Amino acid sequence: MFRAAQILFGVLVVIFLLMPIVAILPLAFTSSVFLTYPIEEYSSRWFVELATADAWRLSIMNSLIIGLGATLLSTILGTLAALGMRSKALPFANLLKTMFLLPMVVPAVVLGVGMQMLFVNLGLASIYPGVIIAHAVLCVPFVIVSVSASLQGIDPSVEKAASSLGASPVKVFRRVTFPLALPGVISGAVFAFATSLDEVVITLFVAGPNQRTLARQMFSSIRENISPTVVAAALLLIVGTLCLAGLASLLRWRQERSALKAAP
Repeated sequence: MFRAAQILFGVLVVIFLLMPIVAILPLAFTSSVFLTYPIEEYSSRWFVELATADAWRLSIMNSLIIGLGATLLSTILGTLAALGMRSKALPFANLLKTMFLLPMVVPAVVLGVGMQMLFVNLGLASIYPGVIIAHAVLCVPFVIVSVSASLQGIDPSVEKAASSLGASPVKVFRRVTFPLALPGVISGAVFAFATSLDEVVITLFVAGPNQRTLARQMFSSIRENISPTVVAAALLLIVGTLCLAGLASLLRWRQERSALKAAP
């Protein structure tokens, strides 16, 4: 009875969280210019506008460029940080980990103001590298958390066995540590890309007119005129994020399956 109550409560919570999304997303297929129910006629005109309107098309390209750049940079830095903090000999490891995770808890407005002041002095304001670096700062904590969780699941005796057989530290990392931690790296990269796509506050401070991302374009459109194009863009973001999460889960499942087959 208690188990059934737990399941029912969980289902109700999920429904409650998904109801706003379920209520708004069908309006992406309306032919009307207003976000109203009932939908009199279904149409794909708003998706066509996403692909043909210069402002929306440019924002989608900017989101992909900035998102991929931030994902690559944050995945490399986050993976290296997680590997470094894995060492028990590292002094103040917990303090360093807390500092790396600060972008997750510090208000985005505070980060945005600080980055704007810093990037202006460094000449990185209103250019693509500056926006990529700013997004990477927000994405690194997600990579660190994901990779650290995978590294904790690695048995140190496996790495010691490889070293005892004559493998160099680089070869141990390349042939043992990294393959075992790869599911966490992939998951962290997916979270990083999704975070970059969704980021708008930092972008408002560090990006210029030519770096207008999809999230910023949606924010500007809501301020000026609520259009079903915004809902269509939101639907694409949600579907894209779900596809990436599904791909990451598939790769993780295949990695774990390969590891089980290789186990004696």
